[in-house]
Amino acid sequence: MNSRERVLAAFNHQQPDRVPVWLGASPGFRQKAIAHLGLADDESLSRYVGDDFRRVFSQFVGPDAANPYSHLPPGATFRSPFGILRHGYEGGQPMNHPLRQATTLDEIHRHAWPNPDWMDVSHIAAEAQRFHDEYAILGGEWAPFWHDAIDLMGMDTLMLMMYDAPDIVDALLGHIVDYYAAISRRTFEAAAAWIDIFFIGNDFGSQVGPLLSEPLFRRFLLPPLKRLIDLGHEYGLKVLLHCCGGFEPLIPAMIEAGLDGLQGLQPNCRGMNPAQLKTDYGDKLLLMGAINSQMIIEGTPDTVRAETRRILDLMKPGGGYVACPSHDYVLVETPVDNLLAVYEAVREYGVYD
Repeated sequence: MNSRERVLAAFNHQQPDRVPVWLGASPGFRQKAIAHLGLADDESLSRYVGDDFRRVFSQFVGPDAANPYSHLPPGATFRSPFGILRHGYEGGQPMNHPLRQATTLDEIHRHAWPNPDWMDVSHIAAEAQRFHDEYAILGGEWAPFWHDAIDLMGMDTLMLMMYDAPDIVDALLGHIVDYYAAISRRTFEAAAAWIDIFFIGNDFGSQVGPLLSEPLFRRFLLPPLKRLIDLGHEYGLKVLLHCCGGFEPLIPAMIEAGLDGLQGLQPNCRGMNPAQLKTDYGDKLLLMGAINSQMIIEGTPDTVRAETRRILDLMKPGGGYVACPSHDYVLVETPVDNLLAVYEAVREYGVYD
């Protein structure tokens, strides 16, 4: 099998020749790993670890004032598409919440919402075609609508508004998803023939459980999530959601909405025991991750290799599993040799009979 065939077999809950793998890593880590291994470029790193995926991105071409990294004020490290300034490590935390005081629908509608035309998708078809015959292609906007809503309104205010002014929360989420859906639709119109998976990300869990109850999730967050799932399916794509934390009580609703796969699966969070997830959902969802990212940072190559083998023993049977760390981004402080131990273990123990 080539990589694309391997991944699609896993999505179809068939046993491929071996467990597929994915390397999702921050630019800082990728640069560190390339230097550590003496490789030529980013593609060389992906090939070195045997990554079965390639990912295509839209590019910002909008006004300079909206550029994520241009003309930032002192202390800011990033600007979101919605004008939120952020400060700190790997994107940081919001420095302001411009809609915290909003109490009317008019205030929501009059906010300076970004223009989808600020993102260029014209290059995506050619880039995806380059890899399509060999690799599974991830595409579409990340669409972190839950995070953006928190940034715009503040989590405490947002949660109160779910009870006090639900129409305002609906309008807020609607505008956010309008933006991401428009860019993704343009991407798929141009390149869906060479994209396999619509990859989106929203963290609905904390260390000890969901960030909001199942009824609130179904009322407010499932509709925009389903809107994105339906968009991917409209173009014949699998839809994969990255989600951090202990969100297990929300998984049945995600399955009802048509989700095809979950990435992350932090085994050190409540309710995210890999064996139980495999038993309960392994025939309904592609499961991707479950190799503890924190352990990869703090362990040794030997302990990482042993833990990867343990997770493979739990998740590999019957197919439907992709191996990777339990986060979407391998952080720069991760020891390179520890991360390589994950992929070495999969090559050794991830082969199907």
